[in-house]
Amino acid sequence: MKPARSLEELKSKARELPSKRVAVVRADEVESLAAVGTAVSQDMAEAVLIGPEKGIRSAAEEAGFDLNGVEIINADDDKTASVRGVELVRSGDADVIMKGLVATSAFLKAILDRDSGIRGSGLLSHVAAFEIPNYDKLLIITDAAMNIAPDLKQKVEILKNAITVAHAIGVEHPKTTYVCAKELPYDKMPCTMEAARMQEMADNGEFGSIVFDAPLAMDLAVSPIAKKIKRIESEVAGDADLLLLPNIESANILYKTLIFLAGGELGAVIMGAKNPVVLTSRADSAESKLCSLVLSAVIAGYQAESGE
Repeated sequence: MKPARSLEELKSKARELPSKRVAVVRADEVESLAAVGTAVSQDMAEAVLIGPEKGIRSAAEEAGFDLNGVEIINADDDKTASVRGVELVRSGDADVIMKGLVATSAFLKAILDRDSGIRGSGLLSHVAAFEIPNYDKLLIITDAAMNIAPDLKQKVEILKNAITVAHAIGVEHPKTTYVCAKELPYDKMPCTMEAARMQEMADNGEFGSIVFDAPLAMDLAVSPIAKKIKRIESEVAGDADLLLLPNIESANILYKTLIFLAGGELGAVIMGAKNPVVLTSRADSAESKLCSLVLSAVIAGYQAESGE
């Protein structure tokens, strides 16, 4: 399968796949409905809208979203809307769940409920696929939003979630690294020691079909020039597909730097539940919300086909 190297190619991939249905929780929000409307009108996804029906219809009109043929489920409050969205996913009537105007706490509580939620066997983590003007393919980074200071065991789960995203967009053997400030293990820099341990795990096949080289500094991960200057022999250096960051601060700083200084656009997803979760930020652009929805739909299609 040819990998999607840009967000436009990701959209094309979504159009080629059987449409996946997105349950939008508290869909009475103009920005979210603008993204959902574009996805529906361009055959990238189907949608079911949950929330106060009057508010949904008003927001859809403002967003220019033609609701003809779109199912609306009336739910007057966050808890009811969240539970109903999760029920749709559990029953197979939706493939992806997306946060609209709902409070994040109510949304995640319904997803993580041990009896009625869609909690997976692993760890929830945030994965972003960036298109950056001076990089020739999508760059996956994790975890910029969910896990504050993950330990090594949690980082293994975070990496596995991100590898699934890479596979879903068509990167069969993602070139992967754990970004640190040095290229060699150094006991005064704990993340380099973790990276060395993960390198052993990768060498033993614990991450499946990836090309792993860590630790690498950021310049070496993405710059062929830095690789040449530093004379580093590495299949990953200068050409990384996937970056694992040490903690939420470093990942979040990189995430926002790519958006606000480097002109990056992205799609993001929460992985680790039984189905992809779209949890966008209020500061995300309409295009980013659309790409997040599309990325999640592509992942849902990949998981249904592969069982990963």
